[in-house]
Amino acid sequence: MSDSTLSKDPTADPAEHEAYFPSPYSLDAYTAPRTDFDGLATERHAWSGGRWKVLVLATDERYLRMGNGTFFSTGNHPVETLLPLHHVLEAGFGVEIATLTGNPAKFEWWAYPGEDEAVASAREKLLAQWRAPTSLAEVVERELGEDSDYLAVFVPGGHGALSGLPFSTDVRDTLEWAMRTDRLVVSLCHGPAAFLSTRIGRGRSVFEGYEMCVFPDALDAGANIDIGYLPGEMPWLLGKALQDEGVRVVNDDMTGRCTVDRNVITGDSPVAANELGRLTATALLEHARRRG
Repeated sequence: MSDSTLSKDPTADPAEHEAYFPSPYSLDAYTAPRTDFDGLATERHAWSGGRWKVLVLATDERYLRMGNGTFFSTGNHPVETLLPLHHVLEAGFGVEIATLTGNPAKFEWWAYPGEDEAVASAREKLLAQWRAPTSLAEVVERELGEDSDYLAVFVPGGHGALSGLPFSTDVRDTLEWAMRTDRLVVSLCHGPAAFLSTRIGRGRSVFEGYEMCVFPDALDAGANIDIGYLPGEMPWLLGKALQDEGVRVVNDDMTGRCTVDRNVITGDSPVAANELGRLTATALLEHARRRG
């Protein structure tokens, strides 16, 4: 339970005019020094055949403009990024990080679990890439053939996923390629905002009819504003936008739930990150063994 004496006013980000971090009260409620990591789903280096890797579509956007004109200081959620990737790396698969521009990816550093060894392990292995990622445009141009070494596409969570990714034809082309070639598509929390890109210039989304877990609209439209996690109303609500494109959102709360629908794996929030990582590592191993 959160400390009721803590302020529910969002904290000013001194780097930008009218930009805000979550309030002390909300950070006390939503963050912790350790995750629920409790071991790997696979043996360490279970895949030793080389080649296969996961393409991470990370946001390089720091700020999300809210409905009231303020900015939420956001990015990629560190637990939702690094804990699933810890499972991927320890299973023996490679990771390649890409952003829309090739500019450094951004973390919601205020959510980093400073005492978590699993998260720290993944961060240490990926930090150089995080600061100098691949340009997604280059990936689309050169790396998305039938014989591509990418076995999965992973979109981390964090409100920053609502900036840029849903409006990018490069994201659209990457996700369409993944679905067409039976790669895994993995995301959680606000990351599935990227899936909205597949409607750009198309008659329908490639995710129409798929079941997914995403961050609940009820929290973003209610409690997250009330407790000062957000500095204002959302510019748009993720669950509604996905449902408007024919996605079947199967959760309405935040419990750590994950869903697997064919080749798509999704989770509802940071508390789903560990289970999402376990499911992803297991699925990667199955796909890699099948493909050779």
